[in-house]
Amino acid sequence: MQDYNYQNSDADSQNGSNDQDYNEIAVNALYNVVDPELNIDIINLGLVYKLIASATNVYLEMTLTTPGCPVSESLPQEAKWALSQVFPPQCRIEVQVVWDPPWSPERMSEKAAQMLGWHGR
Repeated sequence: MQDYNYQNSDADSQNGSNDQDYNEIAVNALYNVVDPELNIDIINLGLVYKLIASATNVYLEMTLTTPGCPVSESLPQEAKWALSQVFPPQCRIEVQVVWDPPWSPERMSEKAAQMLGWHGR
């Protein structure tokens, strides 16, 4: 269930930039951030809740599978690093971990569910 919402920056829209391109760049970078325990990226796991990307700012709200998740510190840092690799150095990148709504397996894509052997969702 992919329900992260894309939001456009008014400043970039006025400058004629295509915010959807920035969002696509960000999402593609986040496909490279993989939960080491499940070996599935954070997009397909449904851990990305909100993404707002422009030429100057990227804001990401993400969650983890559980509050006590062993990668609770490293996974958000990896997401920030992945974004920093595809946006210019002067771009401000903010990653927030949120717990509401709590993550559940229903948030996973069909691809992730199949990779984990969950059929008939």
